[in-house]
Amino acid sequence: MSLALSLDFQYTTSIGKAWSALTDSSKLAKWIMENDFKPVVGHHFQFRTEPSEYWDGIIDGEVLIVDEPNRLSYTWASGGEQHTVTWTLQDLGDGKVNLHLDQTGFTNEQGLEGARYGWGNWFGGFENVLEQ
Repeated sequence: MSLALSLDFQYTTSIGKAWSALTDSSKLAKWIMENDFKPVVGHHFQFRTEPSEYWDGIIDGEVLIVDEPNRLSYTWASGGEQHTVTWTLQDLGDGKVNLHLDQTGFTNEQGLEGARYGWGNWFGGFENVLEQ
């Protein structure tokens, strides 16, 4: 059985700034992890952080979809699992943007809840990047 995470976040920003926060390697490093991400279909990349006794600190990915500034999708492989992360951006008008996250491919509830917790923590940093 495959489980999925679906989250929505609203920000007062432009869709261009939100897109940049999702696709610019230096901005991603400020709110997720160090990386060599490029918004190019087929590009292989890694998110990297300090390893722990439970995890090597590496997430491997491949860019699947780049539809600027509306949709971005990539694989997210770590700890023996591979997920697909898809971002959908929607301009709500009045300077507001909805950012929708779908992460699919979880094999257990523990992984799903761990991802929900992780993204919730990272999104404080996302908001800070938008203000720069």
